[in-house]
Parts: sequence; C-alpha cells; structure tokens
Amino acid sequence: MAKDDKKDGAAEAPKKSKKLLIIIALAVVLLGGGGAGAWFMFLKGDAAEAKEPEPVKGAVVAIENPLTINLADGHYLKMGFALQMTEEAGEEKIDTSEALNLAIDQYTGMKIGELETEKGRESAKSELLEKIEKAYNVEDKHLVMGLYFTSFVTQ
Repeated sequence: MAKDDKKDGAAEAPKKSKKLLIIIALAVVLLGGGGAGAWFMFLKGDAAEAKEPEPVKGAVVAIENPLTINLADGHYLKMGFALQMTEEAGEEKIDTSEALNLAIDQYTGMKIGELETEKGRESAKSELLEKIEKAYNVEDKHLVMGLYFTSFVTQ
C-alpha cells in the first residue's frame, strides 16, 4: 500500500507542473502583448506628436565677399558661404554681419589638419550652423536652416 501511495503522488506531480508551465507561458504572452500594445498606443503616439515639423526651405542668402581667416601656424582659410533661410523668414533682407562674425570666431586659430579632412570640415560646419541658427532664432521663429560653402580654400 505504501508503494501505491508513492506511485499516485509521483503521477500527480507532472500534471501539476505542466499546468503551471502552461499558465506561466500564457501569462508571459499576455503581458508581453499588452506591453507592446501600450507602447504602440501611448509612447509611439507621443513621440510623433512631440516632433516638430521640418522647416520649409526659403530663400538662399549669399555672403557677397569671401572671408580670409587666420588659422594656426601661419596658415589661412579663404571661405565663402550662403545661408539657407526658412520659409518662415520670408523675403525680408537680413543682416549677415552676425553670421560673418560667428564664422570668423569659429575658424580663427584652427589647425589646418582639422580642416583638411571631410570629417573635420563637417564638424566645424555643423558647429557654425548651430551657432548661426541660435543667433537667428527670433521670437521662436527659425530663420536659418542650412549653411552652404561657396568656396573653401586652405593654405
């Protein structure tokens, strides 16, 4: 009789563990599906709404005369550039003096080696664009959205 009790107990244990395993698997699937649904409904929707619309391109304002800027170690940079305005800026003539000053400040004293590589030029250009965008952001209007080099010569 003692052997029969052991056999019944051993037979019941696998049934309970299979049921428990199925319940856990169903709970994981349901919770995972609920979490994914919540992410798509709430978090993804907020990210799309929070993103600002891309500015629309407006006129291009060219700087008439190229700049000659002293670099480090007796080298120099002759650079011309133009500003890509936004549609929001309208057709008003803008004063480019501040953009010229920011360009001179950005490039003065740089090493020629930094500007000889594409990565170095792009890095300096993006820093300059960031400064210009900040300077020409008037009353929450974004007036400048891009910067184009019209000439770029180092010696």
